Amino acid sequence: MASLRIALVAGEASGDILGAGLMRALKAQHPAVEFIGVGGPLMQAEGLTSYFPMERLSVMGLVEVLGRLRELLKRRKDLIATLIAAKPDVFIGIDAPDFTLNIELKLRQAGIKTVHYVSPSVWAWRQKRVLKIREGCDLMLTLLPFEAKFYEEKGVPVRFVGHTLADTIPLEADRAAARAELGLPDGPLVALMPGSRGGEVSRLGALFLDTAERLRAMRPGVRFVIPCANPERRVQLEALLTGRDLPVTLLDGKSHLALAACNAVLIASGTATLEALLYKRPMVVAYRLAPLTFWILKRMVKSPYVSLPNLLAQRLLVPELLQDDATVEALAQTLSPLIEGGEEQTRGFDEIHRTLRRDASNQAADAVLNLIGKKQ
Repeated sequence: MASLRIALVAGEASGDILGAGLMRALKAQHPAVEFIGVGGPLMQAEGLTSYFPMERLSVMGLVEVLGRLRELLKRRKDLIATLIAAKPDVFIGIDAPDFTLNIELKLRQAGIKTVHYVSPSVWAWRQKRVLKIREGCDLMLTLLPFEAKFYEEKGVPVRFVGHTLADTIPLEADRAAARAELGLPDGPLVALMPGSRGGEVSRLGALFLDTAERLRAMRPGVRFVIPCANPERRVQLEALLTGRDLPVTLLDGKSHLALAACNAVLIASGTATLEALLYKRPMVVAYRLAPLTFWILKRMVKSPYVSLPNLLAQRLLVPELLQDDATVEALAQTLSPLIEGGEEQTRGFDEIHRTLRRDASNQAADAVLNLIGKKQ
C-alpha cells in the first residue's frame, strides 16, 4: 500500500477533537499515512507533525484578531508555501474558515486536492462566501443535513457526515446517575446556560438569574445548576449571584453532566443548544445583542430561526425569545410548563439525534479517501 501524506489545519479545541477523530479513522482505513499541518494536543497524539502551536490561531473577536493580524497573515503565507512544497495528497481545513479557506484556495490552484470540514454558517449570512468555497474546495464535509442541501443547491461538492457529538452522547441520558455524580437532590432542576463568553454572560447572566427568581416564586421547589465555561465565567456569575437567595449549584465545566441531570434548560443561542437537544432536555432559547449589532444582523441573516434545534427541525420546535422579547416574565412563563412537560420538543430531539448519528469520523475519512481515489 503506497503511503499517503495528508495535511490538516485546525484552529481551536473543537477542531482538534474533530481532527483527531478523523485521523484515527483514516489510519484504520489506510495505515500507511503521514500527517502534517497544524493541530492541538489530540491531533499530535494521533501522529500529526504540527508546524507551530495551534494556540497561535485561536483568537476570538475582531479587536484581538487585529492585534495579531500581521502574525496570522505571515503564518498563513509561510504555511501555504510549506504545504505546496510538501505536496500532500490532500489538504483538510477544519473549521476556522477565516484562516483555512484562503489556504484551500491557494493549494487547489497549485493542484492539491482540498477538503473543508465543518461548514461556516454561510446559509445564514455572508452567502457570497459560497463562491470562494466553490473555487477553493474540492469537497465540503458538513455536520448538519440542512447545510449539505444548501451547498448542493449552490453547486459545491458536499457530503453530510453527521455530528461526532451525536455519536458520543447516548440516545437516552441517565438523569439519576448524573445527579448522583453531582450530588444534587431529586426534584425539579433547571440548568441555566447564559453562554461561554464574557460578553454573553454580561448581557444574559442577570436576566437568567432574575428569571430563576421568578420561576422560584411560581414553583417553590425548583433548584438550579449553572455550568461555568471557565474560571473567569465563574467569577462573573458569583458576582451576579451576590445578594440573591437562590438554590444554585455552580459547576466548573461539566456542561454535559448538568444537561443530563436537569429537567429543562434556559439557554443562550449557540452550539450548546445542540448539546441540550442531544440530551433531550426541553429548552427555551434566549439571546440579547448590542442593539446596533442586532439591527444589522436582522437585516443580514437570511434564516427564519437562530437556534440550531429549529434550523435542524426546519420549524419552530423550541421557543426563541430574542432581544426585547427576552423579558423575565416571558422567559419564566415559557419555561415553567417545560419542567414537567416538553414531550413535543423531546420527540423532535430524538428524531434529529438519530439523523445526526452517522459515525461521523468514519464517514469523513471515507469521503476524503474517495476524493483522492485511495478508498480500499
